Amino acid sequence: MSAGRPSRWKSLLAELTESPAVRECLQWFTREKQWIQEQHLEVCRIPAPTFFEQRRAEWMAAQFRKLGCEVQVDRAGNVIAFPRARSGPLVAVTAHLDTVLAPRSRSEITIEPDGRLRGPGVADNGAGLAALLAIAAALHYSPPGPDLPADFALIANVGEEGEGNLSGMRYLCTASPLASRWRAFVVLDGPAIDHITCQGIASRRFEICYSGPGGHSWSDAGTANPVHALSRAITLFTDRQLNETLNGSRCSFNFGWIEGGTSINAIPRSARAKVDLRCEREEDLEPWIQSLSAAVEEALQMENRRASGGRLAGKLREIGFRPGGRLPVDSPLLACIQAVDAHLGIRSRLDSASTDANVPLSLGLPAIAIGAGGQGGGAHSDTEWYHPEGRDLGLKRILLLLCLLMRGGAGAP
Repeated sequence: MSAGRPSRWKSLLAELTESPAVRECLQWFTREKQWIQEQHLEVCRIPAPTFFEQRRAEWMAAQFRKLGCEVQVDRAGNVIAFPRARSGPLVAVTAHLDTVLAPRSRSEITIEPDGRLRGPGVADNGAGLAALLAIAAALHYSPPGPDLPADFALIANVGEEGEGNLSGMRYLCTASPLASRWRAFVVLDGPAIDHITCQGIASRRFEICYSGPGGHSWSDAGTANPVHALSRAITLFTDRQLNETLNGSRCSFNFGWIEGGTSINAIPRSARAKVDLRCEREEDLEPWIQSLSAAVEEALQMENRRASGGRLAGKLREIGFRPGGRLPVDSPLLACIQAVDAHLGIRSRLDSASTDANVPLSLGLPAIAIGAGGQGGGAHSDTEWYHPEGRDLGLKRILLLLCLLMRGGAGAP
């Protein structure tokens, strides 16, 4: 189906918003703001660092069941909820369970008098998880109607952040018994509704490791030092990357983790760093990888040449890969979300990012990542915050998009 004929989506939206069942769902989001906020607070108080999402997954599964959903937990740990009967191809609405940082206690997630939440993961991705529950609840508590979406799943998935390497989404798209039934993905990531992520940024992650005999800083002076070699490798690489554009493709790199040493007066036995390389076009990462490998080897040789004692060994190891992909400009999915935004008065822009949508996009499946509504900031830090103002607008956007997708916006109706 062509993404054109915007008048078709416009007229369908006009019909949908006149439907009593759809109208009741949309009103529910505004009427039950406090209930949604309570679910948001509770889910964020359950720690879910990457690879340790089980407790939060169990809580989400229990809430979905209370809201009348059929629930499955797959082999990867993803929670899959079906609010209504399904029989054919499915649309997936997903939000990742894991966070970069995790609260050490429930009290670390706080709520201020104005409703602002503070603490690790409250925006990324507490906002997305709360939205999944809000959609399930709106459908559960509103009267049924033929205009409401069916044949879709609400999924709280694992392994999106850091070295999770998009494991939950990879399983859904390639190994799950449902893999052949997905026809579109709507990924909820964070709160902001001013963007539509329709291009997945490719990334490669590496660990650099140098190791040697170590020793005393005085009596073993001259022994090759892994920290010195690692510092030199980072400097060599960063000094050579003056241009963050390759062949017109935007790229970035980040050394985000360094470890090594045990004492100020001991030559370390090892030192390690982890680096993230990203590029709009997957193929343009290769020159950076070659440059990184050359810097690691050159730093090793330089440190060993200057050493009068024990020598070092060095290794560059790939620890993660996120494939890239792009939604075609004539995709019906893109036309539908833009029609919904026009209907709701949302001024959104197309952008690129690294999200769970990368996996389906790389496989040629229609996918976008959007915010779940509200406002937030400080993601991936202990000062992260979320404010629910405007959350209901984001939820209405998701529901109306689902309604359009059920009418043919995700492919064959």
